[in-house]
Amino acid sequence: MKKILIVEDVELNLDLLVQLLEDDYELVAAKDGATGLDLAYSERPDLILMDMALPVMDGWEATRRIKADPALKHIPVIGLSSHAMHGDTEKAFEAGCDDYLTKPLDDELLFMKLDSYLKD
Repeated sequence: MKKILIVEDVELNLDLLVQLLEDDYELVAAKDGATGLDLAYSERPDLILMDMALPVMDGWEATRRIKADPALKHIPVIGLSSHAMHGDTEKAFEAGCDDYLTKPLDDELLFMKLDSYLKD
C-alpha cells in the first residue's frame, strides 16, 4: 500500500483528508512543516500533501528543504492552500511542489492527481 504524508494543521481539513484516503493509502500526518520534514525523512512516503500555511515552518520552506535533499527530492509534493491568491500556483512550483490544489478540495481532482503520481 502506498504511503502518503499529510501535512495539515487544521483538524477539520486533516480529518477530511484522512476519511477520503484511509481506505486506499497508508497515512502519516503532521501538523506543522518542521514535523512534516522530520516525517518525510523517517517515513519515506510515496507522496506528500503539503498545506502551505503552517505553523513552526511553513509549507513553502518545508517543500524547499525536501526538494533540496537528494534523499527526498524524488517524492512528489502536492501543495494545498485555501489562499487562492494570484501567483500562488507559480510560487508553489518555485518552492518545488510538483502540483498544487486549492481548498476546498475537489475530491475527484485530488484522486486523479494521486493516481497520476502513485501509479505503479
